[in-house]
Amino acid sequence: MTQAATSGAAPAPLLQIDALNVSIGGVQIIKNLSLQMGAGEILGLVGASGSGKSMLALAIMQLLPTYARSSGAVRLRHETLTGMGETEMQHVRGRDIGMVFQEPMTALNPLMRVGDQVAETVRLHRSVSGAEARRMARETLALVGLPDEPDRLPYELSGGQRQRVAIAMAAVLAPPLLIADEPTTALDAVTQMQVLGLLKDLARTRNMGLILVTHDLAVAAQMTDRVAVMNQGEIVEVGATRSLLNALQHPYGKALLAAAELPHKRGLPAHAKVSPVLLASDVVHEYPRRRRSLWRTSPALRAVDGVSLFVDAGETVGLVGESGSGKSSLLRVILALQRPQAGEIRLLGDAFSSARGAALRRLRRSIQAVFQDPYGSFDPQWTVERLIAEPFFLMDSPPSSAERRHRVSGVLEQVGLSRSDAKRLPHEFSGGQRQRIAIARALITEPSLIVFDEAVSALDVLVRAQILELLTALSERLRLGYLFVSHDLNVVRSIADRIYVMQQGRIVEHGPTQAVFAAPRHAYTASLIAAIPTFPAGP
Repeated sequence: MTQAATSGAAPAPLLQIDALNVSIGGVQIIKNLSLQMGAGEILGLVGASGSGKSMLALAIMQLLPTYARSSGAVRLRHETLTGMGETEMQHVRGRDIGMVFQEPMTALNPLMRVGDQVAETVRLHRSVSGAEARRMARETLALVGLPDEPDRLPYELSGGQRQRVAIAMAAVLAPPLLIADEPTTALDAVTQMQVLGLLKDLARTRNMGLILVTHDLAVAAQMTDRVAVMNQGEIVEVGATRSLLNALQHPYGKALLAAAELPHKRGLPAHAKVSPVLLASDVVHEYPRRRRSLWRTSPALRAVDGVSLFVDAGETVGLVGESGSGKSSLLRVILALQRPQAGEIRLLGDAFSSARGAALRRLRRSIQAVFQDPYGSFDPQWTVERLIAEPFFLMDSPPSSAERRHRVSGVLEQVGLSRSDAKRLPHEFSGGQRQRIAIARALITEPSLIVFDEAVSALDVLVRAQILELLTALSERLRLGYLFVSHDLNVVRSIADRIYVMQQGRIVEHGPTQAVFAAPRHAYTASLIAAIPTFPAGP
């Protein structure tokens, strides 16, 4: 028995960070940061975008950019990682530290079977046969709930299944430390609960330390033993999760908590209802399946099955449902990007889904869309003025250049940006500012309806609260109708007047938002609400 054991000394920490500093281009990203965690502990690392959370995770993995400058020490089980060569760190990553990233498709080879990808991690770190590596891969995939999927390709899996594959790759060798960087941001509430439960079970059963990087304080409250709050590269507060979240002392931590607890919208008064801006009637949309053989074909996949809904002017309507429920397919039909096999979409009383040519272009001015990732829908070489004015170039009679500049300046001010921002490029803005630019582009044609597809799911709680406040103000001032699609039921509850719940291509429940949340009639709706992360009461 060691002297430490006989003297009752505390066990040595699994991870210890001492006076870590990281700077890029002369800007200090992490400032004199010290932190430690024990084996089997789940540590939440929370903070807004730009607080340094992901950079800290990369520093632990020694994956900082080559032009970054760092000092201080990172130790794993007393082995110093800082200063290790790349060859040495390649043995550490995967074997001693596993990493689960936010978007699994960026970590997966789209042309390689998922079982082979998990087995590859084994072969890189252990001298085992291919058969043994595949056996370990199958066992781990079964452990994460994918016993029948080793031979499938990533694009054949849902978002939640792909994230499970990424977790299997990170956990197959049972590393002592697992880092999960925003692993559930793009997942619906039910899938999020399943993935978080899986991570927690792996940490407990395998005695792994787990660092959960998240901007969602409710997730941290349910998952973690301790929480460290980061702001501008520093840990401003750290402590046991429940006691800390019930007694936050730092103003930044209090601001995060206030932004996470979104208010509930009361809904429009009955007299405010007018004729629908959008009316979908019995919409059906199908996708053909692959042929089974030369003589046999599979029946078409009915992604949207007889859906009807409406949105009034000045009203915000929420559309919720888990991954694969048909929300995105319905949106493509509503936006006239695909045509329905049955039913119709009417916009401002005119047939939209069957419109052609000039009639279709005219109606398109009345409906615009804002997507989850604005940067993905921007040409990075265009100025903000050119990006926002893009819809004008698709019109039969576009405004003059002077009028175009005037209107761009106007919508920039409407969304809380300045006229001078028109000459800047997209990469010069933060994520929240880019989303404001996307909203400005949607406003430029003076539409009657804007469709939001997971428009705030990738934003931290502080920026999310600002964007939701902006959208509410714009709707009230301009009498805009919104169709707000989101997997985050807390967001929908805070902004939507009415809600439609979609499952397996059908609307299973709809009604005033607060009535649906207070007394759901359908079991599926109740399961979605039950999966919402909540803050535990009491210290």
